[in-house]
Amino acid sequence: VRFANQYELQRNLYKNEHSNKILFEEVNQNLKLTFQYQWSTSDKFGFVKTSRLINNGETETSISLLDGIQNMLPYGVGSALQNKTSNLVDAYKRNELVKESGIGIFALSAIIVDKAEPSEALKATIAWSIGLDNVSYLLSAKQLESFRKGLPLTEETDIKAEKCAYFIHTNLRLSARDKKEWILVADINQSASQIIEISKAIARDKHIAFRVKDDVTKGTQQLIMLNAAADGLQFTADRIRDTRHFANVMFNIMRGGIFDHNYQIEKGDFLSYLSNANKQVYKDHEATISQWPNQFSLLVLKEHAQKSHDKDFKRLCLEYLPIKFSRRHGDPSRPWNQFSINTRNDDGTKVLDYAGNWRDIFQNWEALAHSYPAFIEGMIFKFLNATTFDGYNPYRITKSGIDWERIEADDPWSYIGYWGDHQIIYLLKFLEFSENIAPGRLFTYFNEPIFAYANVPYKIKPYEDILQNPKSTIDFDHPLDQEIRKRCSTMGSDSALLSSKDGGIYHVNGIEKILTTILAKLSNFIPEGGIWMNTQRPEWNDANNALVGNGVSMVTLYYLRRFLVFFNRILSTNTSKEVMLSKELTDFFNSCQATLQTNQHLLTSSINNKDRKTILDRLGLAASTYRATIYNNSFGGDFQKLTLVELIDFVSLSLNYLEHTIRANKRHDNLYHAYNLVTIENKEEVSIDYLSEMLEGQVAVLSSGYLTSQQALETLDALQASSLFRADQNSYILYPNKELPGFLQ
Repeated sequence: VRFANQYELQRNLYKNEHSNKILFEEVNQNLKLTFQYQWSTSDKFGFVKTSRLINNGETETSISLLDGIQNMLPYGVGSALQNKTSNLVDAYKRNELVKESGIGIFALSAIIVDKAEPSEALKATIAWSIGLDNVSYLLSAKQLESFRKGLPLTEETDIKAEKCAYFIHTNLRLSARDKKEWILVADINQSASQIIEISKAIARDKHIAFRVKDDVTKGTQQLIMLNAAADGLQFTADRIRDTRHFANVMFNIMRGGIFDHNYQIEKGDFLSYLSNANKQVYKDHEATISQWPNQFSLLVLKEHAQKSHDKDFKRLCLEYLPIKFSRRHGDPSRPWNQFSINTRNDDGTKVLDYAGNWRDIFQNWEALAHSYPAFIEGMIFKFLNATTFDGYNPYRITKSGIDWERIEADDPWSYIGYWGDHQIIYLLKFLEFSENIAPGRLFTYFNEPIFAYANVPYKIKPYEDILQNPKSTIDFDHPLDQEIRKRCSTMGSDSALLSSKDGGIYHVNGIEKILTTILAKLSNFIPEGGIWMNTQRPEWNDANNALVGNGVSMVTLYYLRRFLVFFNRILSTNTSKEVMLSKELTDFFNSCQATLQTNQHLLTSSINNKDRKTILDRLGLAASTYRATIYNNSFGGDFQKLTLVELIDFVSLSLNYLEHTIRANKRHDNLYHAYNLVTIENKEEVSIDYLSEMLEGQVAVLSSGYLTSQQALETLDALQASSLFRADQNSYILYPNKELPGFLQ
């Protein structure tokens, strides 16, 4: 089996109006036969395989045909059971044929349990076929070899303890230039009554083949509509590029989701969201919301939010996102990633939901914002309210709140830590986008105390402990984790937000949330090195796992420079003169500012290992003191004024340090370092070592805005002349293709 050549495949997809059908084609040159088949999905019937056999010759041809589906799983077999005990699962399988309709029923003789109780298997996987006459059926793959040898086949009606398979067999005579088409259909989780209903339809409904194809067509049209809503349709002179764009947009909305119906919101879903998030807020506002129309616009929701004096109601309104078609993204080998897009509940109502790893979901929303710009504030609110007081983000974002990794003794995949880099560039792109489409609107929110802190049960160790072992820097707070879970059942997902001393949610303004993120990065700043990766996770990708604790990221520093330039510009154009910040954060800010001011004379030349350690120590201790205060006592509830002039001066001073480090990381070949290695030499010194060139560093430094046009051109020229360039593909690779030592070496 092979694809048609790539151009034909692209052309076929285009001719099918970007359908969800992928065509496979196998050609037998000797017999001049072409076998085509394609898999599709059907809302009512399940999975549909449409097959076509074409006689391209000038004479009639006789064919013995066997077509089918192998190794289906019956109901009641999860991935863990199948992966670990597939032979045991086989022993429980029973494959039956409904002779009148040709339906194959694939079920377990009993649900596989080890409890002293009955456990019947009351659902089954099924398969059936229409389109061919005089068909016999096989329910296993036991006779495949006999078919290949031309031996006669015996129809199978009841097969036990074999892998589930469904084959149809018949003999055909195809006239010259003639063709024959048939379909195979398979579905899961079918009850006895459902199977009887389908069996009757196969026997009595002369138009069932049309109904199956029509349902597939409707599904295709729905997919096109979803893609169109995200601007996935384009028509240019390059059809292959059009198809590639369609695919990119489709994969993007399959990960991050897409908004349900323009800017319309359904009252029922909003009430459900409110109830799941905060039961008290729901109770306080249920009567009022029940009088709203069943469907209303996003503008109406924002107007209600603005009029409310309830900070949490306002926060929840502003971060509400009616998204559908989303699935969890990640490495498919990881056990928590189940690739399922749920569009309907069991009762037939549509699903509005989203879930994703932090990086993936915000990465997808970055593109989605261009199609739905009015939802950008909701994305920003969701982003900021999910960050912690110590400046990091949890692992997972969902409509129901946040989630984090937990240590599980029997799960080798379980681990904890923070990926810290994605906050800076993804948040910045949201902020830049918002400011471009509605200048100044962000600060109408950012001066209000309607934001919250995520309360992730991770405790970053004191700075002295981080120095001792930078690869083990976070403790998991099991009691806090259990407390949050317990409160969630009575309060809702807002139980994962940081509480104030009076037991309510601790509220801060947007400026504080942004400053917290900035200070988390600057407190791990190593002059001429980058941002220290000491939270047990790598930065951009898992290929950097080995750098955790020993690595410093110039990639994050480049993006931080761009972030601070934007932040300074926004602060400079704001009409406010001051902002209220938590006293604890203000103390942290003042300590960092004092450190940078005291040592700014060092920026006139290279910084030695001793001075580098001095700056690192003072910044790291400031962050450690701040964290310990909140871990032990939470926020005290006192707020202090900070003038925008002070903030602007601090940002400008920080930029001087970052730009000094950027200059120090320019390589002799006009490229820039991406990740470096840090070594704590002793109590007084820290040294920097440089790694080979990496593509991420060049992308980030070009994005930073620091390079002049001439320097950017030099970097691009150097990139094409480097070992990162693949001339055979006219493209780039992430890292040089190294010749590594052999195993014994």
